[in-house]
Amino acid sequence: MPEECSNPLLAQWLKEWMDQAKERNSKGYTVYRKAYQSMIACPLVFNHPSEAQQLNGLGPKLCDRLTDKLKVYCDENGLPMPTKGKKRKQASGSGNDAQDEPEPESPPRKRKPPQYVPKMRSGAYALIKALGSLDQESNEALPKDRLIDLAQPFCDSNFKVPSDPTKFFTAWNSMKTLETKELVCTKGHPVKRYYLSDEGWEVALRIKAVEEGRPRSPQPSKKQANKRGASALPEPSVASPPKRKAAATSFLDETRPSPRSPPEPTSVIDLVSDSDSDCSAPLLPNSKLRLSDEPAQRPGHSSRVEHNILLPAGSFEIKMVLDTREIRTTTDRNYISDSLRKLGVVPEMRSLPLGDVLWVAVPNSRLVETIKGAGLGGNEEGDFEIMLEHIMERKRLDDLISSIKDGRFHEQKFRLRKSGIKHVTYLIEEYAISSEKGEKYGDALESAIATMQVVNGYFVKQTAKLDDTIQYLARMTRTLKSIYERQDIHVLPATRFEKEPMATVMEHARKGSPGTLYGMTFSVFAALCDKSESMTLRDVFLRMLMCTRGVTGEKAVEIQKIWPTPRAFLDAYSATADGSRRDSMISDRLGHAIPRKKVAKTLSAKIAEVWS
Repeated sequence: MPEECSNPLLAQWLKEWMDQAKERNSKGYTVYRKAYQSMIACPLVFNHPSEAQQLNGLGPKLCDRLTDKLKVYCDENGLPMPTKGKKRKQASGSGNDAQDEPEPESPPRKRKPPQYVPKMRSGAYALIKALGSLDQESNEALPKDRLIDLAQPFCDSNFKVPSDPTKFFTAWNSMKTLETKELVCTKGHPVKRYYLSDEGWEVALRIKAVEEGRPRSPQPSKKQANKRGASALPEPSVASPPKRKAAATSFLDETRPSPRSPPEPTSVIDLVSDSDSDCSAPLLPNSKLRLSDEPAQRPGHSSRVEHNILLPAGSFEIKMVLDTREIRTTTDRNYISDSLRKLGVVPEMRSLPLGDVLWVAVPNSRLVETIKGAGLGGNEEGDFEIMLEHIMERKRLDDLISSIKDGRFHEQKFRLRKSGIKHVTYLIEEYAISSEKGEKYGDALESAIATMQVVNGYFVKQTAKLDDTIQYLARMTRTLKSIYERQDIHVLPATRFEKEPMATVMEHARKGSPGTLYGMTFSVFAALCDKSESMTLRDVFLRMLMCTRGVTGEKAVEIQKIWPTPRAFLDAYSATADGSRRDSMISDRLGHAIPRKKVAKTLSAKIAEVWS
């Protein structure tokens, strides 16, 4: 023991415990060693072990153990036990230390119970907001149905339908919490009516004061949106994923003339109305139609001049189109559309040939009449709605697993790529699945999500429940409206898609004029994406190949490049007499391709078994 130690007895006991812990190879050795080192380094003399709590490494438990040890030591040696609670005081007006005087211990301060603050956009928050909108002096009470109608706009969850179909919890269950905390009282029988207690009014007034003190803005910030339960949902990203170089905001650039010739000779019909256009400097203030010739045609193509329809900014409205098959349950088919209407978004309901949600630009009535007068449109649904380059595929987690198992997942990705749409959002909605299923398909799910992001360039969005998905759709619609309604849209005519695939035409148009926003009519998009009407021999062959398990869209395309038709494929197998060579016919040609396009020997043999 060092002679200069101010508290040798306490240090001795700490050293004994440290040595015992070391012999037992106990983890407490480091604790005792740290306390022992602090004790021998301390120059202060402690009258009671509890005073040692100020040292590093000595907590209340260790000091209590030292106190018990000191009591035993005093009893064995007939010494008085030091009293606890002595403090060293300094005499006023002098620098000398006064004698130690015991001070009465102050009673522990009672902690005030924390005030109840409901989470923003929760069920309890919405109920208090709704009841707080009543007159405090009127003693008015509300029945359940009317209270739910008032509270629903303030809540992200539904008061009547569970957010998770596998559970029975709704936002109304928060009423039990409010009644337990005596914030809400009831009266009336048999029909209950609800009203705020005095404590409930205090909470409601605090919420109101906080919200009035917060700076208001037309659109909620990302931080506020995350707090509102849309799944920790960020603002919807309309920009392309990291792999893509052009973001959606690049569409805000002014329209520039094309630096290179488009695939066909093109004229632009500029439709501008003085009353309908919000542009500060309209392109043609004195006319409604203008034909402007673009560079000469590409050699080898028809001399027919095709017309691009130019929709000026402010002459159309962005609307969301929702597939009619997007339902919550078979008994609640309108839940999604009704919830969107409550959020201020009125969706168009129709059967979509591709995707589950997309957005269109709907020209105003005067512009439609002008297009009809120019002979550039028909009279069917979708002839005047312009398809934007944004589409969303929504998948519930269990449905995604099923689509991966039966091959629909790869077929849908292939059709999305074939459509040529630039911005694809793949929304995955959480759903309760068994632990066995999660372990079995967990790696497949992670691989599928990574492939969509890295290889396909999709923006993958994951939400916790259906209500979060609806919130995300509403915010994304508002974002697209703010972006696109300030721009001009060049509409490609249907004749442009007669000779080349849709993806090729859109790619050529974007490369020819990068700063220009292009679109097509919804009717053209629907016809080209139809699963049966637009099927070519090439499409049929690709789908036939993809029926074999393990053949993805990219592998099928590589096979089709070598053997263009099913007949050529069958002839190649017929010309190969040796069975082993037939099994390796495809792997010999594609066995050294990049991994996602490579056909291994096992898969090659499986294809040969089907086709030969």
